[in-house]
Amino acid sequence: MGNCHTVGPNEALVVSGGCCGSDYKQYVFGGWAWAWWCISDTQRLSLEVMTILCRCENIETSEGVPLFVTGVAQVKIMTEKELLAVACEQFLGKNVQDIKNVVLQTLEGHLRSILGTLTVEQIYQDRDQFAKLVREVAAPDVGRMGIEILSFTIKDVYDKVDYLSSLGKTQTAVVQRDADIGVAEAERDAGIREAECKKEMLDVKFMADTKIADSKRAFELQKSAFSEEVNIKTAEAQLAYELQGAREQQKIRQEEIEIEIVQRKKQIAVEAQEILRVDKELIATVRRPAEAEAHRIQQIAEGEKVKQVLLAQAEAEKIRKIGEAEAAVIEAMGKAEAERMKLKAEAYQKYGDAAKMALVLETLPEIAAKIAAPLTKVDEIVILSGDNSKVTSEVNRLLAELPASVHALTGVDLTQIPLIKKATSAQV
Repeated sequence: MGNCHTVGPNEALVVSGGCCGSDYKQYVFGGWAWAWWCISDTQRLSLEVMTILCRCENIETSEGVPLFVTGVAQVKIMTEKELLAVACEQFLGKNVQDIKNVVLQTLEGHLRSILGTLTVEQIYQDRDQFAKLVREVAAPDVGRMGIEILSFTIKDVYDKVDYLSSLGKTQTAVVQRDADIGVAEAERDAGIREAECKKEMLDVKFMADTKIADSKRAFELQKSAFSEEVNIKTAEAQLAYELQGAREQQKIRQEEIEIEIVQRKKQIAVEAQEILRVDKELIATVRRPAEAEAHRIQQIAEGEKVKQVLLAQAEAEKIRKIGEAEAAVIEAMGKAEAERMKLKAEAYQKYGDAAKMALVLETLPEIAAKIAAPLTKVDEIVILSGDNSKVTSEVNRLLAELPASVHALTGVDLTQIPLIKKATSAQV
């Protein structure tokens, strides 16, 4: 029996041993392997990247200048089967730090040997070439250990004898001088170029302003045209919308009218039925009783009419009889008065002036009463006169003038009556 072992892509699994003294070795990474109990052995080896910091202190260059150099290397165990087998033979059972120490010693040795063949300027000024040279020299040695150099870079280079700083000062002075010259020339060229650029800028600006003005004018014209077109389309759309809305409103109104007509027809039918119902109800509750009442009243009225006619006929007969009686009376009285007047006329004719005078004398009291009628409303008559004889004379004068007045009114001369004649003559 045995176990199934799995391993990730960052580790290598080595299965060794087997039946009958087999020396077969199985290398697996990122997979699985079967190992028998008691007769198989399993070991693991890390395949992760290892960072190694290389420091070389006080190493003389080809010119004898002691330098301090620090480099950083990134290495890892290769996964090719032959190289992985070599790495397993050399590092299996060791931890990562032990592997780093082996590689570090190899890299520092090559770094020291290369530093002795180069000048300070070559090392300081071309670090990439220096690092490349270290990789190329050290790669075969570490490769034979199954390790691959992924990268190697120079981190720091310095010295304690101020060689680099002196070299930097000289170079700095040269560079400063060249820089000042270059600044002066650059300022000169810059002034010239600035003037030319300003001129070109103004030319370009004027051309640009002209083009901007033209573009703006064209834009405004195009915008006006577009606005006009948009306004026309908007107005057309608005008119079309309003027209369509009016059509829809007309359709809706037509439908409403048709609905109202249907409702009105239904209402008319209902009202007609209601009228028939009310008519029947009126016939039953009002008309028939009213006809009966009217018939009763008509009979009563006819009876009353007959009664009134009979009463009127009786009253007319009564009035006629009374009129006939009164007419007979009037006729009799008229005949009597006519007879009396006839007799009076005959008497007047027979007696002549004497009869007339008698008639006048009979009417004088009535005339005097009519004349004196206003005086009946007078309570008292006062005659102002200091002479009593004068009052008497006034009365006599009035009496003397009376016959003349009667004669003027009736044509009868009262002075022919002996008594009056005597009185008037005595007065005279």
